[in-house]
Amino acid sequence: MLKEKAGEMAGIIWTALNGTEGLTQKQIKKAATSKLLDKDFYLGLGWLLREDKVVVSEKDGELFFALK
Repeated sequence: MLKEKAGEMAGIIWTALNGTEGLTQKQIKKAATSKLLDKDFYLGLGWLLREDKVVVSEKDGELFFALK
């Protein structure tokens, strides 16, 4: 069950990032089509990182996420 949820959350994050040069966690949560809790965000992010679909960097003291 968590595997399906991880995939669903990854899709929400990917959709928010698609067409952008990257966003912060706050910006992704704001752009998401459904409410994205912190634990769900990190579950989906883990999926995207494992699939090598996203890069993470630090910008102005905040984590910044972008699609590869």
